[in-house]
Amino acid sequence: MASVDEVRAALNTLAERLSASADAQGRIDLNRTLACRVPDLATAWHGKLVDGRLVDIADGDDPKAKISLTANSDDLIELVHGRLDVMKAYTSGQVKIGANPFDLLKLRKLL
Repeated sequence: MASVDEVRAALNTLAERLSASADAQGRIDLNRTLACRVPDLATAWHGKLVDGRLVDIADGDDPKAKISLTANSDDLIELVHGRLDVMKAYTSGQVKIGANPFDLLKLRKLL
């Protein structure tokens, strides 16, 4: 099991990667609140997706977030570093993503 600090670092890496991707691909119209829940560590983070960038990452859950991602710490780190395919993890239930169907389509462009 990864530590809270390792997951926090992975989320910061994800934020950097999304910013670089948004810069390269241009603006992606996706502005939503995001909650990332990590049950095996009994913790969560929240932030905002703004034009395809992940910003304002902070400790704690946001139960009203428009998009939620739930994954165990090791799976989340594997996802961020590209060693676990998002679609395979989602369809197998390793990762749970709560979002409306239109947001899911936009998320695919980011990931």
